[in-house]
Amino acid sequence: MTTRKCRFCGAPLTESFCDLGMSPLSNAYLQPVDLDRMEPFYPLHAYVCGECFLVQLEEFESPQQIFSDYAYFSSFSDSWLKHAQTYAEQMIARFSIAGTHQVVEIASNDGYLLRNFVARGIPSLGIEPAENVARVAEENGVPTWTRFFGRETARELVAAGKQADLMAANNVLAHVPDINDFVAGIKIALKPSGVMTIEFPHLLRLMAGNQFDTIYHEHFSYLSLISTEKILAHHGLTIFDVEELGTHGGSLRLYVRHAENAALSVTAQVATMRQIEREAGFDALATYAGFHERVKETKRKLLAFLIEAKARGKRIVAYGAPAKGNTLLNYCGIRTDFLDFTVDRSPYKQGRFLPGTHIPILAPEAIAGVRPDYVLILPWNLRDEIQQQMAHIRAWGGQFVVPIPEVCVLP
Repeated sequence: MTTRKCRFCGAPLTESFCDLGMSPLSNAYLQPVDLDRMEPFYPLHAYVCGECFLVQLEEFESPQQIFSDYAYFSSFSDSWLKHAQTYAEQMIARFSIAGTHQVVEIASNDGYLLRNFVARGIPSLGIEPAENVARVAEENGVPTWTRFFGRETARELVAAGKQADLMAANNVLAHVPDINDFVAGIKIALKPSGVMTIEFPHLLRLMAGNQFDTIYHEHFSYLSLISTEKILAHHGLTIFDVEELGTHGGSLRLYVRHAENAALSVTAQVATMRQIEREAGFDALATYAGFHERVKETKRKLLAFLIEAKARGKRIVAYGAPAKGNTLLNYCGIRTDFLDFTVDRSPYKQGRFLPGTHIPILAPEAIAGVRPDYVLILPWNLRDEIQQQMAHIRAWGGQFVVPIPEVCVLP
């Protein structure tokens, strides 16, 4: 048996964080023709490094396999589009970003964020590995290179005169198996006076909110300020500010500069967040040990609710086909015996089936057709947006249910 090693520091990985059994790739949506074929399942077991405290999964499938044809399009969430627009406005104001500057986004998806800079005449470039998604960005007027980011792509950016004054990396650092190559690339691609912002779901919020469903194979790392600061510092980068965000169940936005760039002073926020994590025990292995017991309890409560509802003859459907939903359903063993179908706004997912559970994905209009008693919201981080969109279910007495932090019927 091979010895597991930390993807950042190389220390042996022996401490378990959360074992969710065997699971398919969470974005591997199935076509009808795939339903009779064998599906690959991989261990979904997160470990924590005893040296640097990076929580991580092993790499079972290459990023090329996972991300080359990708089912996630950012533009199908209204609240996420608003988040991107607000970000652009804040960065332009805070760092005086103008038409003489270069903005680069890593994992730029369908251009949902950069289009806000393009609209203001600011030179922008997206780096996006998924060809199908990058094509949509180009059609929307956002220049995009189709490739993975690391040292090699960073050197290409420099050679092309595209070194960044502002770089953005939203929810991508967690998706990178070779985290050292990625961060070394940032060091190369960022201008000496440049600013990098990095957003990721905060491990502190994942644990406090019992958000175990955000663990899936496309997320190789689960990040805290303490672990991320070590990784960035190793590559000559300094966090000079940090903000807490409400996105994805609670995220951090780090503001990063070259260690040599003393013109941007480090705010008090960084020390405050570091202290919050230390007081929560994020620099002690014992803190991570109890998480899995809470996960098992959440599974039991959700199954008890579904079994009891079905015993009363209730009809249940789901809303959304997010990656996190596939972790939840596969770990809990929830299939069409509990959920008739799920719906999603993305035409790319409609007509397909969820991996592992084979639950069909329909258009949102299907819900009004069957008038279910309960709608289980799988992207629970968008619960307010979805409740507004689907408010009409109350006309027949339908109720919304969220599964995280534990099962709850919304009033």
